Amino acid sequence: MTNGPLQAYIDDAIRLLCQIVAIPSVSRDEAAVADAIERYLTAIAATPVHRHGNNIWLVHDGFDATVPTLLLNAHIDTVKPVASWVRDPFNPTVEGDRIYGLGTNDDGASLVSLMHVFLYLQRLPLPYNLVFLASAEEEVSGKDGIQSVLPLLPHIDVALVGEPTGMNPTVAGGVRVAVAEKGLMVLDGVAHGKSGHAARNEGVNALYLALDAIDRLRNHVFDRQSAMLGPVKVTTTVINAGTVHNVIPDTCTFVTDVRTTDAYTNQEVAQILSQLVAPVELTPRSTRLQPSGIDLQHPLVQRILSVVPDAVLFGSPTLSDQALLPCPSLKMGPGDSARSHTADEYICRQEIADAICLYVSILDKLTITTS
Repeated sequence: MTNGPLQAYIDDAIRLLCQIVAIPSVSRDEAAVADAIERYLTAIAATPVHRHGNNIWLVHDGFDATVPTLLLNAHIDTVKPVASWVRDPFNPTVEGDRIYGLGTNDDGASLVSLMHVFLYLQRLPLPYNLVFLASAEEEVSGKDGIQSVLPLLPHIDVALVGEPTGMNPTVAGGVRVAVAEKGLMVLDGVAHGKSGHAARNEGVNALYLALDAIDRLRNHVFDRQSAMLGPVKVTTTVINAGTVHNVIPDTCTFVTDVRTTDAYTNQEVAQILSQLVAPVELTPRSTRLQPSGIDLQHPLVQRILSVVPDAVLFGSPTLSDQALLPCPSLKMGPGDSARSHTADEYICRQEIADAICLYVSILDKLTITTS
């Protein structure tokens, strides 16, 4: 079975995926794979190839500042392979329809699919500008990734981020689109007490103060709840206090993982929780990884639903480069999030073919408005 004029792009995408899987590209060590992608695009793209650090992007020829701009984004980095791999994670292995290898599912399939969708669409007259970005350091939310390159891009009105959400149009409900995504904050807590001898009724036990604060964090119910993402999730994961058994600890530290939703900004959540546990101190390491999403009436969402009426819209608990985008965005790509970061990760060739065909069906008739 062929996919008409897209078949050559599908074949090229699968070949490129196998090439880049063979190049280790763990976060913050992506230069070699960025070099390979840059060479590949320089040889075939009809528009200049731009690079900043290990981030590479293309801008649709004939850019017009008077029309909206759509960003297609996927990342080039991977996590480190876990010890339980049976196959060589850096040797792309084809077994039937499956391609095994580190990063095939997360995020190689989305990367090569969106890249070749851009290469196909750049030949067509579009009512919007199109930008493709292959970003670095996504797996660690690094500051040399998408955050560093956004100021160099044209103004972006809306973004489609490629991550494995499931794009199988032959199965009922098989096309899944993440229209909201949780943000992340890590909070450092410190309780200050007063030391004393454990055998006597003296001192102020900082550990108990911390436990009281952690209990309040655990049981707090936020006033607002996201329709797509549910409640803000607060989980304390680390605690440290004390030196020896007979000394009341005067300091206790703890770490709390907070998964925020589009019902609040990270700054609002940090303020609410800090007031909740005072006088115990609660300090966010960063508030930069914001929750994100897109209005369900946005033209991009409505276009997806017109092409795939039974598409499943959902809220994603996992982070992506959406967290650093200052514009409406959604997450949609081939593969299954459950395969990400696992031993013997794989993607199906048919998933790549389906994704490229579906992306093109959506985007070549898309109309969007400026923000």
